[in-house]
Amino acid sequence: MTAARPARPGLPVEPALARIPFPLVDEMSRQGQRPGEPIGVHMEIRLPGQPDPARLRTAFGTALRRHGRILVREAPGRWYRRRYEWELTAAPDVESVRFPPAGPDALALARARALDEAPPLSLSPPVRLDVVRASATSGGCVLLCTIHHTALDGPAFLRVLATAAEVYSGTGAEPAPVRAAPPGAAGSGPPLDPGPPPARSARVAPAPAPLAHQRRGNGVLLGELPVHPRPPDADHTVNDRLLVATCLTIARWNRLHGAPARPIRITMPVDDRPRGVDMPIGNGTRLVEVAFGAREYAPAPSPEAIVGLLRRTACRTRRLRATPGPALGRGVALLAAPVLPVDLRAAITRGLGRALAPWTSTTLLSNLGRIPYPLDFGDAGRAEAVWFTAPTRMPRGLTITTTGIADRLYVGLRWSRALLDDAAGQRLYGLFAEYLDIVSAAALTAAPVPHEGGSR
Repeated sequence: MTAARPARPGLPVEPALARIPFPLVDEMSRQGQRPGEPIGVHMEIRLPGQPDPARLRTAFGTALRRHGRILVREAPGRWYRRRYEWELTAAPDVESVRFPPAGPDALALARARALDEAPPLSLSPPVRLDVVRASATSGGCVLLCTIHHTALDGPAFLRVLATAAEVYSGTGAEPAPVRAAPPGAAGSGPPLDPGPPPARSARVAPAPAPLAHQRRGNGVLLGELPVHPRPPDADHTVNDRLLVATCLTIARWNRLHGAPARPIRITMPVDDRPRGVDMPIGNGTRLVEVAFGAREYAPAPSPEAIVGLLRRTACRTRRLRATPGPALGRGVALLAAPVLPVDLRAAITRGLGRALAPWTSTTLLSNLGRIPYPLDFGDAGRAEAVWFTAPTRMPRGLTITTTGIADRLYVGLRWSRALLDDAAGQRLYGLFAEYLDIVSAAALTAAPVPHEGGSR
């Protein structure tokens, strides 16, 4: 790690930079990249004021140094290398904070770029932060961030940005406590309903644009919905409501488009990392799959049927969260075994991805929960809204990402235009909002079920 790097004649010897092998999630993300499929996590934070450029750059640079794991770039290697490696840098290769020209279309342009191209892995850090203003005299701004998902995930970058806010404002705010999940550890509560048996998953029925050039890239819709009240003794979480609403939304969409009824499988990230300054930076979530059988979602479910589905979902998610396992499942680890050169393994991974597409989950729902940081930027104010959208590779082609501040839910719907046009994305969002209202109303009428052997 401390060996010297040969220098060119006449130049001082440069110390070799530390290298770390790609973790499993990074490796599979890198191997699975396909041309034309964006791999950036997109994030928008709405502030009531505008930060000072010099102070914000200084604060963000300080945050990068405090969380040094974000200062990485992909190390070069020969074709026969067996592993990808991160090269840790002492300082950024590029200035990540930018202030593009203000204008009425500035946000739309910055958002389109965030969805179409991720920051390069060859430069440290693989993130961008644009401060976007509608005009030079407008009161507020949007911090629009783009994160290369091969290097780190949204919650990790949010921790870095929270540190930048603390440095900028001169505060040392601790993360706010997040409400715990309802009781029911593994081994307690009703018997586990394993869900439907293995079978081909439902796909979101396609509704692409008629012209080929309109079927490129991603579309996105950012919305704001109320967080409906939940009794303190409720036997489910807001995340369970979101899962059921997502299932019913896709089931309704597919019925409207004549798609056959199949099991709906929703991939759900589970993140057990602490939210303090010691939070590990990188890709730290593990993915689990919540399954819904075709018989579980009736065309017009009654409130009683929705409550039953919500309780079964809550039981499944409690068990999935409590059961440890590898980040991407046990079979995926074999693909990352350093037996063959990385380029050959990448080709095998992409081929298997195409072959196993019918069994890929239907969609991804990533609920980041309540934002635990104040995100106070001093004279620029506190964050009024926070949105994320996750990459949406085919064959899923649709992701839903949610965050919460106070009593508001911020929903990011993102779709591949190869699957849906923008009008279809808007209709799907409308269905999701409708079913979230229906599920929340049904949940308020249900009495909680006691958990035998569980602690309160």
